[in-house]
Amino acid sequence: MKKESSGNNRSTLVVEGGYKLNGRIDVEGNKNSALPLLAACLLTDQVCELTNVPCIRDVDVMVELLVGLGAEIEKNGPTTLTVQCAKISSDEPDPALVGRLRGSVLLVGPLLARVGRARLAPPGGDFPARRTLAVHLQALKEMGVKEQDGNGHVLDAGDGLRAASFYLDEASVTGTETALLAAAGARGASEIRHAASEPHVVELCTFLSEMGVEIEGAGTSTLRIQGGARLTGATHRLQGDYIEAGSWAVIGAITGGEVDVYGARAVDLEPIVSVLKRLKLQCDSNAERLTVSGSKLKGCRQITTAPWPAFPSDMVSLVTVLATQAEGRTLIHDWMYELRLFALEQLSGMGANLFLCDPHRIIVDGPSDLTGRNLDTRDLRSGMALIAAGLAGTGISHIAPLETVERGYGNLVARLRSIGAQVSVE
Repeated sequence: MKKESSGNNRSTLVVEGGYKLNGRIDVEGNKNSALPLLAACLLTDQVCELTNVPCIRDVDVMVELLVGLGAEIEKNGPTTLTVQCAKISSDEPDPALVGRLRGSVLLVGPLLARVGRARLAPPGGDFPARRTLAVHLQALKEMGVKEQDGNGHVLDAGDGLRAASFYLDEASVTGTETALLAAAGARGASEIRHAASEPHVVELCTFLSEMGVEIEGAGTSTLRIQGGARLTGATHRLQGDYIEAGSWAVIGAITGGEVDVYGARAVDLEPIVSVLKRLKLQCDSNAERLTVSGSKLKGCRQITTAPWPAFPSDMVSLVTVLATQAEGRTLIHDWMYELRLFALEQLSGMGANLFLCDPHRIIVDGPSDLTGRNLDTRDLRSGMALIAAGLAGTGISHIAPLETVERGYGNLVARLRSIGAQVSVE
């Protein structure tokens, strides 16, 4: 597969607010599954096929990283990728690309399994300072990996990965995925305790099982992995992205329109739908779709993020913007990532009544009439939330760089227009 240019383009989304959005949105495959599944393809020299892969910038970067390591990748249609890595040509993912993608850390386990070493520059993406690699390194060291001096992280497992039983200091999603990928290549039985249990972690377990890894406990906090076997190729269809589905639900709700969102599983949407209903949003979720319609929103006492199956941190920015249109007060507490709430301080300039208590808590009093302004997309999820604010307000908002949001939302401008949004790109 030919690598595409990875230039640092900066585009501005121009949003004219005040229009009710109506129609149907079909979500793509789960972004948070696509990256670890692509990394898992490095564990075998045989062909893997992934379908329903989201058409987003983060996937493009991961594909470029894999190609740089020696993988041959073909795109068969807009959402299907075939991946084969018969030989590893490098133990160092491209540092420039690593600096753009937090998920690049997921390549370390497969590289250690295949060639016994890995060199990784500091990963980029959202909140690089807050999201350390401590849990990843803890798991790898438990499996016999030694960290050597050098730029970034220089890791060695020249004697092979060693099966181990250990407790993760934090139920980190990517930390758990790193441990899973390494354990798949470590001969013998490993046990990971205090593991994350999000749907995308379960999906990685499913894919590894399809490749020939024996895994018990998927969806629980204790995972048992029988690793070290020669893995086969596998074909897998990614599940729908429930965070994307929740995002589009908020986009429809905040404009007072009616939007039907298809493609995500109802069981994955439950933590999000529960909070939307607490804000008195009319919404209905079944096996086929999530529907939201115009509602008189009410503030609720408190919304708190927590590890799965509680309300996900990836939705906190969007729900904060939705609360600006709800009557009454809502305290929103994101105990994980402070920078998301800092990014939303920009809403004050649009007319929102916000009080930032500390880096993790914000009080919203509504409803507020929002007016358009220039907005800065500092991270993926708060960027999508600012687009929602622009759509809910009056006048024109300029939101940049658009590329930040396109990291996780494919064909964003076309899909916004398909449900009636008045948007353009500069």
